[in-house]
This record gives sequence, C-alpha cells and structure tokens, in this order.
Amino acid sequence: MLSPDQARDRAFDLVERARRAGAEAADAVYGASSSEGIQVRLGKLEDVERSESEHIALRVFIGQRSASIGSSDLSPAALDELAARAIDMARAAPEDAFAGLAPQDRLTRGPFPHLDLIDTHEPSPEALREAALEAEDSARALKGITNSDGATASFGHGVFALATSHGFAGAHGSTSHSLSTSVVSGDGAEKQRDNAWRSAHHYADLPSPADIGRLAGERAVAKLGSGKMKGGVLPVIFDPRVSGSIVGHLLGAITGNAIARRSSFLLDKLDEQIFAPGVLVVDDPHMPRGLRSRPFDGEGLATSARNIIEDGRLTGWLLDSASARQLNLAPTGHAARNGGGAPGISASNVHLAAGTATPAELMAGIADGVYVTELIGQGVNGVTGDYSRGAAGFRIVNGELAGPIAEFTIAGNLLRMFRELTPANDLEWHRAVNVPTLRIDGMTVAGD
Repeated sequence: MLSPDQARDRAFDLVERARRAGAEAADAVYGASSSEGIQVRLGKLEDVERSESEHIALRVFIGQRSASIGSSDLSPAALDELAARAIDMARAAPEDAFAGLAPQDRLTRGPFPHLDLIDTHEPSPEALREAALEAEDSARALKGITNSDGATASFGHGVFALATSHGFAGAHGSTSHSLSTSVVSGDGAEKQRDNAWRSAHHYADLPSPADIGRLAGERAVAKLGSGKMKGGVLPVIFDPRVSGSIVGHLLGAITGNAIARRSSFLLDKLDEQIFAPGVLVVDDPHMPRGLRSRPFDGEGLATSARNIIEDGRLTGWLLDSASARQLNLAPTGHAARNGGGAPGISASNVHLAAGTATPAELMAGIADGVYVTELIGQGVNGVTGDYSRGAAGFRIVNGELAGPIAEFTIAGNLLRMFRELTPANDLEWHRAVNVPTLRIDGMTVAGD
C-alpha cells in the first residue's frame, strides 16, 4: 500500500492531468485499503477473508458545470483517458450555481495535527483466529447459551488523499482492529440472539476477547423469557448501545443540505433552546485515536472542535461549500468524501456530555417505564421530527429492571424528546457518537 505522501502525490498527479486536458478546476480523491478477517463458529475455523482495494476519483469543473468519474485502473494511459472523459461529461452537464471548489482563502496549509490513527502492531492470521476463538468460547461458557452465530476478528489499514487544483494536497493513514461475537440463548420458540462488538484504531484500545464474548453471552441470556407489555405515556431510558441514535437524528437535521432544502424539523431553531439548559453536544475531529478523527475535511478545509449544542442551544449548521453558498454562509469544515462524486456532509467524533446522576438514579423515580437496549426500523421523519421505532429491552417497575420485554414501539417528537432529555454520568469513549444513558420522559409506548 502507498504511504500517505505517495497517495497525496498520486491524487495531485491526476489533478494536473485534468488541468492539462482543459479543466478549469478539479479535485481528486485517492483511497486504498487492505483488510484481513478470521471467522470461527462453534470452535472451528469457518472463513478467512483478505481484501485489497485501490481507487481514484476525479471531479472537474467547466464554468458552473461539473462531472465526476472514478477508476481502479491507475495506469498513466487510463488516468489521461479518465481526465478527458470527465471533461466531456462536464461540458454536457447542466449548470449549478453553487458548484465549485472550496474557497481558496479557507484552505488549510498545515501542519496537520497528529491524531495517532496508525497502530504499528499488525496481528498475524493466527493471532486473529485465537482472538475470535477466545471471544466465542467466553460467550459459550455462560449458562443458557445454546448456539453461536460465530465470532470474527479483523485488522485493516487504509490511506486517504485529497488534492485540488487551487492549492491543497494532503493525506492521512489509519489502521483498524475489530472484534465481534454473536450467540444464541434458549431453546425452541424461546431462543434469543444478541451480540457484542468493538472497533478501534489501536488494538490496545479494545477490550479483551474474553470480555467481548462474555458481554455477548450476558446480553443474550438476559433476553430469555421476554414478555410483552401494555402501552401508555411513560418514561423511557435509552441504553448507551442505542442512545447515540438520538444525537444522530440531531446531526442529520443540521446538515447544510437539509437546511438548504428546507427539509429539517430544526429549520427555524438556530440559536434557540432545544435541549434543557446545561446540555452540551461536541464535535471534535482532533480527538486522538477517535474513530472519525480527521486532520482536514473532504474539501481541504481545516477541521476544529465545536460545540454543536451549548447550554442547550443550537449554535449552527454543518456545512460544506455548496450548502454554504446556498445559505450565504461560510463552510464549517464538515465536507466528507466517500469515494468519488461531490462531497457529502458529516460530523466527526461527537459526544453528548455526561450528566451528574448515575443510571440507577435516573431510573429510581420511575414507577412504570421501559429500558431500551435495541431499536428496530427507521420510523423517523426528518421534516417534522415525528419519531416511532420498534424496540426491545426491559420493563422498569418501581425504579428497578423487572424482566425483558420485546415487540413494543416507542413514539414521540424529536423536539419534545430533546427538551425532556436527561443524561446520566456513564459516558464512554469508544464509538463515533458517544452518548451516555439517557432518560426521556413522556414518550408513547405501545405494546400488546
């Protein structure tokens, strides 16, 4: 695999080819990755996967017309043909008043922050197999576990580069380690399935395989005997496994595309109090070892930490250059590139700050409620904020967990849910969106 410097030079070379072919402006994205994964099931090796990929994509501009094209053929002749085809496509494309590269005066020139995304330790296939076996063995050792869907251990390496015709060229690399286990508890119609998984840039940041397996087994066993419940307007506790999805709906609603299209339930809420006072939501692209850390955005702009929600108030939108032009605002360094084409918009490492109460204290005052560990379906309307999803978890009776339940729905409106949200003090830092246990009062719970 190419080094970041070599990847940067390759992207810059394609931009130069496009300029020589007649492009007025251009940018190129280069990406390469390799990975190896070992899967075991019931103590035996089931699958070994090894993959390698390399891809380059070019975007060119002729006036306000643009086109994008990509290829995995990186020979000089193929790259010249790629540039020529992109220019022909751009000349035939419709004009877009908001198209263009990022403002030149906002490009970052470096030096880029060191984010510690590369682990020099590369596990052997034998080590991956041993980790997967240990995780599965740990899960299967628990009383009540009757079968296994298997365990997987994997390692990967990647590099990303971006170059533009107006002065930016940068690249960064990263590694990834992951470990997962899925097991089955019970017999016959009473079977339940659950899992545990973790991913990190550095192997040292993963829990032990035994801990991953034990957690998967405990979750599956805890579901045994799941019942149903009657509905009502009740307090709902969201486990950290699912609480990040609530903040995910916030992030989707404040992207520049949603605001420019006027298709967001937060459209007119800028600078308003949409959470309780004291609630803080932070986007930090420079978190060392963060899963979504990045030294620059998908257009070559600087990235920096930002409070998206401060003391409960919405501070602004997430913008790339195109949506910023539509809204007559400045881009915010949230452009994201995922292969070719125009940039999308994405936050980086996001967290909702911890509160002061323990999860048990959040639950203590609930006479009748639900504790949600699993969400099902995608019943969320981004325009109105209406929220309705299938769920599974546990009944709460008199402040205590009172047995597993399944096949119920929880519903509300995100604006009201945000206002009623109370975070616990159990924030952890191993996800891309890190959110503690949450309590939201007054949700509609529908059961059987």
